Amino acid sequence: MERSRRLADGKVVAADDAVKLLESVLEPGDRLCIEGNNQKHADFLAASLARVSSDQVHGLHIVQSNLALPAHLDVFERGIADRLDFCYSGPQGLRLGRLVAEGRVRVGAIHTYLELYSRYFSDLTPRVSLIAADAADAAGNLYTGENTEDTPAIVEATAFKSGILIAQVNRIVDEVPRVDVPGDWVSYVVEAPKPYYIEPIFTRDPAAITEVQILMAMMVIRGIYQKYGVTRLNHGIGFDTAAIELILPTYAAELGLRGEICQYMSVNPCPTLIPAIESGFVEGIHCAGSELGMERYVANRADVFFIGRDGTMRSNRIFCQLAGHYADLFIGSTLQIDLEGNSSTATLNRITGFGGAPNFGSESRGRRHGSKSWLQAGEEANRGRHMPRGRKLVVQIVETFREGLEPTFVERLDAWELQQSFDLPLPPVMAYGDDITHIVTEEGIANLLLCDDLSEREQAIRGIAGYTPVGLARDRAVVDRLREKGAIAYPEDLGVDKRLANRDLLAARSIKDLVHWSGGLYQPPTRFRNW
Repeated sequence: MERSRRLADGKVVAADDAVKLLESVLEPGDRLCIEGNNQKHADFLAASLARVSSDQVHGLHIVQSNLALPAHLDVFERGIADRLDFCYSGPQGLRLGRLVAEGRVRVGAIHTYLELYSRYFSDLTPRVSLIAADAADAAGNLYTGENTEDTPAIVEATAFKSGILIAQVNRIVDEVPRVDVPGDWVSYVVEAPKPYYIEPIFTRDPAAITEVQILMAMMVIRGIYQKYGVTRLNHGIGFDTAAIELILPTYAAELGLRGEICQYMSVNPCPTLIPAIESGFVEGIHCAGSELGMERYVANRADVFFIGRDGTMRSNRIFCQLAGHYADLFIGSTLQIDLEGNSSTATLNRITGFGGAPNFGSESRGRRHGSKSWLQAGEEANRGRHMPRGRKLVVQIVETFREGLEPTFVERLDAWELQQSFDLPLPPVMAYGDDITHIVTEEGIANLLLCDDLSEREQAIRGIAGYTPVGLARDRAVVDRLREKGAIAYPEDLGVDKRLANRDLLAARSIKDLVHWSGGLYQPPTRFRNW
């Protein structure tokens, strides 16, 4: 702080001095957190870090939830940093894999979000953190707006362990709309040349939803949501879950399920949820982040979203993760599933990480409050054991083949090879098989709760794996027996008419339809407009 004060006017540092500021506060070997979330990124400060002198600043240990921008890996190529603990790398996964193979990056662990945040408060506390906010005043009070995301975890861990906290902001104002971070927690504020980068990762165009995805959505609603009475849940990102959301006002309404399912969600404000909200299905949503273009709609639905007195939403990734962990159900997609039900999004030569899916998609063994869904799933799982307990529903929804006709179902996950090639302590598994309760494909549903042992689990998975090599190796007699006991259910067993699985069932068939449902309040980013 003594070295850097000469660069500041109070707490404000000019953008042109950002590199000098970082060189003055950082020392070799420092542990550094760069705010890089699913959506919001301290991109200007990240780019400034990549420009510091590697003679002066080197050997940094980066602890960061999401690696999404080239600058996040430039620091490793330039020798500014060499150690990394993270959660998700997304589009940087291939490049990260190469840097690890070249020895430029030493990976401590691929974390879940909650796991990494918790380590901020134990053995991975940042000494310097770079965050992003919408606005600041001269005293350093910060307004984070709709996209609070990871900010509270980073701020508290850094500020209350005598760390240095630097915020890039879109603007400096006389008075912030609300104080999300008190100024006395903040070391310096830099007004960036342009607004921080934010990615609309939860936007899915209904025009791209296929009839196969609609069929799977029908099976989920009929065979899981209705069966268990799922009212509190989390949807992962993807077209599969978007299809579920878009047939709630049509298919689920025809089944009389309004007020019976999907009332409370832990998820970002997905545009494909607009018809379900407007149709009275969804009553409450807590968000990990925001979504570009949804700001006006969200602010207009304070009955559904968590809105501040300033009129804007406050998101929080930690609280959203916790709400989803103790919900009744998580449903999401993956890239590979093995014969035990273990799933992973980490494939050969690509370290993508998992984000929050392992937290959402794991059994909440600490839960003690009951619900119809939790107790019913617990009964299926326990089957006669002396001490009853509930069970969270954890569902993987996948097509049997993914892009490039690569089979989703495999005898052995690529994660085993990744463990060896990247010297990881464990295979990078996203959701462990013993946490998974159901797997849904276009073929049907495997209810793993009703499998008595690993051999039955294997055949239940083979029974819905279609024409993949895994599916073709099924034991038909065992599959028939599992179907009789309900461990495998095909569409006809669920009362799902496959002839209805077409795009006419979607409440909205385009982005423009979503705008109409919102009453013109949803303003999609330009790249999603085709009218």
